[in-house]
Amino acid sequence: MDFDTDIAIIGGGLNGTTLALALAQAGQRVSLIDAQRATVWEDPEFDGRSYALALTSTRLLEAVGVWADVVQNAQPMLEIKVTDGRAGEGPSPMFMHFNHAEIEEGPMGFMIEDRYLRQALQAAVSATKAITLLDGETVVSQDTDVSGISLTLASGKTLRARLAIGADGRNTGTGERAGIKRIGWSYGQTALVCAIEHSLPHDGVAHQFFMPPGPLAILPLTGNRSSIVWSETDVNAKAIHALSDDAYLDVLRPRFGSFLGEVALAGKRYCYPLGLSLAHEMVAPRVALVGDAAHGVHPIAGQGLNAGLRDIAALAEVIADAARRGEDIGSDAALARYQEWRRFDNTTLALATDSFNRLFSNDNPLVRMARDIGMAAVNALPGLRRRFIREAAGLTGDLPRLMQGRPL
Repeated sequence: MDFDTDIAIIGGGLNGTTLALALAQAGQRVSLIDAQRATVWEDPEFDGRSYALALTSTRLLEAVGVWADVVQNAQPMLEIKVTDGRAGEGPSPMFMHFNHAEIEEGPMGFMIEDRYLRQALQAAVSATKAITLLDGETVVSQDTDVSGISLTLASGKTLRARLAIGADGRNTGTGERAGIKRIGWSYGQTALVCAIEHSLPHDGVAHQFFMPPGPLAILPLTGNRSSIVWSETDVNAKAIHALSDDAYLDVLRPRFGSFLGEVALAGKRYCYPLGLSLAHEMVAPRVALVGDAAHGVHPIAGQGLNAGLRDIAALAEVIADAARRGEDIGSDAALARYQEWRRFDNTTLALATDSFNRLFSNDNPLVRMARDIGMAAVNALPGLRRRFIREAAGLTGDLPRLMQGRPL
């Protein structure tokens, strides 16, 4: 039977484009279906969005050929400081401090602005002959049979593939059309996201400050700038987001403190409702899900994108190995290997972030005492501290080859 493409990827964001590049390098013909027009990503202005990439995620980006194009604009994360407290009172004296010097591999990760990473991925996709970009297109129906999957696009075009991969976010139409159910709940929290300029250097240190309404992450960008991910209750966040820029900063400053000197907003402000969303299955006949389409977690540990990139590295490896053996790359057997590899890790991450958020986003004095003692204990034990550092760098677990720095 004729196929228009080997693999159709639905969703042209960071996960979809990275996966397309990895699969193209593995010898697959890929069609990348993106609801956005490609021109959306051409704006060179900083809009405040950025990502924390674990060390192993940068290895994947190096393998698909884009890390060299963005590394000069990436800020290494050399230390992570985790503290507990209340706004305006300063942090607890008991804390966790992770330093990259305790591992041999290098920085735990890098902060990279959305504009640089997305444009590099889009440029690489455009330069790859094995990838066909269908931008401004959405899938309206999909039909699976024993040999492949047929997709109908809103424009009326049809596409026949061996496998469809959903990289289309938490509200994944790919998963829904495949009959994959989800479990999830709201945290009653909203993330306020922005970037700031500050008068003092951050020295490559990332901060996580836990407060009763939710955590505040201060993540270093290049220059004297930092990315802010600030969780508040839904009611508070709505009121704060509606403030003027000056009033917004007045609310932020008591939570932020003065350790970086004078602060000012850089770029736009955003807010996102926070919740857990986990697919019951990561695969269905001729369908696989990656990233938020499979697991949407709380940003408390900054691992959402990194977990998606690990999905990508694992799925690309499973498909490459199946193709070498002459297997049907979209077969139930091949997809089962992917799910077996990634499902436990993703469920564990979802439960861990859910538990951490519930543990730290409250003001119960007994719970506060227990968690502060726990952080101090971790900080005092070099072996356990090193384990946490390696976890933050993405160096634990069954790493796919691309995240080990090895080719497919």
